[in-house]
Amino acid sequence: MSDDSHLIETPLLRTELLRGNFLHVVRDTVRLPNGAEATREYVLHPGAVMVIGLLDDGRVVLERQFRHPMQSVMIEFPAGKLDEGEDSLMCAQRELLEETGYSAREWACAGCLAPTVAYSDETIDIWFARGLSLGERQLDDGEFLDVFTATPAELRAWCFSGEVIDSKTLIGSMWLQNVQSGEWPLAWKDAATSLLAGQSSS
Repeated sequence: MSDDSHLIETPLLRTELLRGNFLHVVRDTVRLPNGAEATREYVLHPGAVMVIGLLDDGRVVLERQFRHPMQSVMIEFPAGKLDEGEDSLMCAQRELLEETGYSAREWACAGCLAPTVAYSDETIDIWFARGLSLGERQLDDGEFLDVFTATPAELRAWCFSGEVIDSKTLIGSMWLQNVQSGEWPLAWKDAATSLLAGQSSS
């Protein structure tokens, strides 16, 4: 293991800049490795999940949603923010059902991604779900999105063409390709077993 001490910044002071309905922004004063001081402004985030839902015919579940900062409709995998104290799998199950209407028989946690390391501490747990059954969506008030399905090949083509630019969905497509090729195996468990395992490790 390499020694990273020459890269580490030491926090000295935190100032709160904004606490809104969604964003919590702070400014940290830090000591740099050379002894000088600097400031770091970033967004505190409770974490989130993304769900790669696999249908029996090989297609995946996707969404189209308008994203105000981008002023554009984006193609994305279903995803959402963790509620306070919420287990990651519970969040994944909730978001998949609320946004798409699907529930899943089996789940596998693939890994974690950090989409914006320069200005947020957000991490997103990557979940795969299979054995899907369709029910009723439970969208939040003011939430508008279309649910559709596509083949993994279609998704990869959209990633290549630039039609998909959402970072978590690009990473999700990479994970999907490696899972399907057998390069990155998953440990599948039924929903109840996975939830119990997650609660015991938290």
